[in-house]
Amino acid sequence: MGGPGEPPEGPPEGAPGSGEDEYRSVVFDESFVRAARLQEYSAQERIADHAPAVRHRPPLRRGLTRQALLLVVLIALAFGTAVYMGVRNPYQNPAARRPAEPLRMTLVPLAPQGAVPGATDIEALYAHSPAAHYRIGAAGIALPGYRRTAHFSDSEVFSALNSAKEYLVRSSLYPEVLTGQQVQPVRGLIDGAQLEQFDESFAHPAADGRHAPTGWLIRFDPARVALAGERIRVQGTLVAAEADSATLEVTADHTFVYALRPAGADTGAPASLFTVRRELHFRFDRDALRTHQLQLVTAAVQAGPLSCAEDSANHLRPLLAGQTAKEGGPAGTDPFATGGVPALCGVLATGAQPRV
Repeated sequence: MGGPGEPPEGPPEGAPGSGEDEYRSVVFDESFVRAARLQEYSAQERIADHAPAVRHRPPLRRGLTRQALLLVVLIALAFGTAVYMGVRNPYQNPAARRPAEPLRMTLVPLAPQGAVPGATDIEALYAHSPAAHYRIGAAGIALPGYRRTAHFSDSEVFSALNSAKEYLVRSSLYPEVLTGQQVQPVRGLIDGAQLEQFDESFAHPAADGRHAPTGWLIRFDPARVALAGERIRVQGTLVAAEADSATLEVTADHTFVYALRPAGADTGAPASLFTVRRELHFRFDRDALRTHQLQLVTAAVQAGPLSCAEDSANHLRPLLAGQTAKEGGPAGTDPFATGGVPALCGVLATGAQPRV
């Protein structure tokens, strides 16, 4: 037997001497026998099989084991978590997002009133222009002070402002973008819902207010002009505001001043300055903030010196040092054509040119 001890279900009721200690070691009931780990073979079993006198019995299991109970608890917790996350999804369902608006863009060429001034000394050109005190490159696109809004945290507001700045840097300052070699640095920041319009703009450029590459980014005609230096002067502002509980909007208003020379000219050729003012309106929902992408809603561009008779939808074709605007105005506007934009042209103020 397994040794003296109290039966698992307590001493049997009514057993002689059940309350006396001296009889506890020899009084067994049925529950004690069933709980024993060893069982004696019968005489017939020992004769027939030559088995040992006793055999081990499997332990008596009462209810669920501790491991099984733990497994049941874990499964219940996992199921409850899945149900909770399904009801309280922290991210918006893409199907429930506000549809992306197509980018609406306008480009106003600014024609000079005379010959474009130029000089071989680029720093002297800048020093005698309104951009003399502008910062150089990305330093001119400074992030403003920011704070949380009613429905967006400090970090989310910062993320929106930083993404807008990154878009401006890539679309206005990257040399490979400015010279028409690359569009991918800009495309990588565009929300997926606007990629079809972006790609269509570069595959089939059109001055229709929807598909002009120069509405998405700044790029010059490489057959005509080249950058005379990469120290581009920049000044402007960024402003973030909450449009609604699910949308942040950022407005950017920056002026970029580029030094340009004729394509293929050596460094001794006169350079001229070309000015682009970009007013961009960005939109961010929480998915865009999480993926660091953006929707560009509107782009208003003023650029010069340009000739109003030139098509500036695909590339900007600046007038260089000593050149004057061609005769003729912009392409005609058909008031009966729906969905189009009027052809615009402006005059570049004399004070906007360097005094050389």
